[in-house]
Amino acid sequence: MFFLISLLTVFKAPAYYLWLLAIVVTEFPLIFAGIVSILLISGFWVQKHQLAGTIIGVAALLLYLSPIARAGIVAKTLKHELSSAFGSVSNKQPFSFSKLFSTYENTVAPRVITYITYPDTTLTLDYYASQIPGKQPCVIIVHGGSWSSGDSRQLPELNGYLAKTGYNVASINYRLAPKYQNPAPVEDVKGTLTYLHQHSGELNIDTNNFVLLGRSAGAQIALLAAYTLRDKSIKGVIDLYGPADMVWGYSVPANPLVMDSRGVMEQYLGGTYQQVPQNYAASSPIEFVNQQTVPTLIIHGRNDVLVAYEHSRRLNQKLQQNSIKHYWLQLPWATHGFDYNLNGPGGQLSTYAIESFLKAVVKYSTK
Repeated sequence: MFFLISLLTVFKAPAYYLWLLAIVVTEFPLIFAGIVSILLISGFWVQKHQLAGTIIGVAALLLYLSPIARAGIVAKTLKHELSSAFGSVSNKQPFSFSKLFSTYENTVAPRVITYITYPDTTLTLDYYASQIPGKQPCVIIVHGGSWSSGDSRQLPELNGYLAKTGYNVASINYRLAPKYQNPAPVEDVKGTLTYLHQHSGELNIDTNNFVLLGRSAGAQIALLAAYTLRDKSIKGVIDLYGPADMVWGYSVPANPLVMDSRGVMEQYLGGTYQQVPQNYAASSPIEFVNQQTVPTLIIHGRNDVLVAYEHSRRLNQKLQQNSIKHYWLQLPWATHGFDYNLNGPGGQLSTYAIESFLKAVVKYSTK
């Protein structure tokens, strides 16, 4: 059984609950490696099928440890590659084996702020104030959830971590499908920027330095906002496993046992591609890349079963064609939502890349 589970470190999950298991397997690998080690040791007392059991157990153990080994390989060149892409990097180490034994506790409590009121709804954001005094840059976080669910409290550990590092963080709620459709969430990001500019004094925000960060569906929103709002205070955008080409994405749906990706997109865009092709093009960040596009950090796991890895390849290619400063952090073992654990193999590398990107694009040296 544990050998079959270990295959999730190298193969894509074939069903929704196996995808959730894959996150745990790849980002908490020492737990599974430890269990298999115990089974291997105890198996020496059993004579029947001992050789076969040992072979299977060793294979499973190596597979569970493989995300750690591959993270180490990526880490060896990551600092140099990020420096080449952006000219500045974090002084921290990209990956540490000892951190795998640690847990991260978010000790920065957010302040809930109402940032915009519409006739039919009110939207709030969670504001994590920088723990370093003075006017500091601000990172706007856009949550995932297939455009129809999720909220500002999703994966809050990174928010607190960045606040400790010296950034203000605004994790926003936005209008959700199917009641609200594109471009409503992008308008909400614009409303967030307006509010934060207007209240920058009391919130200690450096209004020249905003960076957008989105996960999954939130990454599509963050990319689209960064590429279309033409707001000079937006200095960069971070795309964590987001759909960048909605037209292509509709043509190649996800495994239906994992997610009805076409149904999700139809709710968000008001119909099938055949019915409203213009909506799909208008919601594709890749369509708006040009030579004025802001610097972009792409982070994606190759074993993602919700948002195809191909989205990031296409976006990376378009950014290259337009000579935009960017970097694509590729995680061969990782699946959708790998950053659930900041101290996991993917979590450590993505956090390091995010810190380095922020340091470079806002021209700000954090502790």
